Amino acid sequence: MRLTGDRHLGLRDDERAGEPWARHWNPHVAPLSAEAQAAVLTGALPAPALPVLADAIHLDRPGYLPFESGCGTGPDGAMVVAIRTPLPAVTPAMIAWWFAWHSDDARRYKLWHPRAHVHAAWRPGGPAQGYIDRTSIVDEYLGDRLGRFAIQFVAPPALGLPPDDDRAITVCARVGLAAAPIDGGWLVHQVRRTPEGSEMRSRFWIGGPHVAARGGLTRLVQPLARAFVRPTRADAIALLVHCAEEMAHLGTFLPALHRELA
Repeated sequence: MRLTGDRHLGLRDDERAGEPWARHWNPHVAPLSAEAQAAVLTGALPAPALPVLADAIHLDRPGYLPFESGCGTGPDGAMVVAIRTPLPAVTPAMIAWWFAWHSDDARRYKLWHPRAHVHAAWRPGGPAQGYIDRTSIVDEYLGDRLGRFAIQFVAPPALGLPPDDDRAITVCARVGLAAAPIDGGWLVHQVRRTPEGSEMRSRFWIGGPHVAARGGLTRLVQPLARAFVRPTRADAIALLVHCAEEMAHLGTFLPALHRELA
């Protein structure tokens, strides 16, 4: 995909002029956390060590699970990626606000990951507020590859997780291609309180049994859909790095941004 029109990396001075969020633009992304670096260096984990989508319900348990950061191909053939991100001074409610706020203006999306985010907009239809039951169409780089994705947010009970409360929220979405009627996987970001603020425990299941033709298309389309969504080990590492960078970067400015604009 090529960048066209107003779709470009970064924010020009004129794009930030007069915007109340402009002072939070920071084109510099911090190095990966030690936990993320270790996950990248470890490489792919064996299938028996990786959860399947149905295991997402265990995120609500106290403490930590055996798999919190890493990647590999799971027992069902899906690519599995996870990373834990500490978010000092951030509350779960701030994250819920952010997911509803950022897709209202493509420039806001660039605050989140200035080296990778290109564009975001809500697909017409669905609720006028919040993010659940809405679809965000995003252009972003994963590694050096530019993709356009449809992020279809659903309520946590759709994956067997409890409704959001003051203690924790869970951002859940069906992930697919924006330019073709193909869904490729799921993402889950659980954000729970800690003494310092919050932590985000991110999970992705991409490919394998999670690939499906969207919109009730027939089974004849299924083989074509799976040919479009065949993630590699390099894709898993790129997604892990991207998520680790964007969530840590978000934590650097979200408390102040929320205080000023929420």
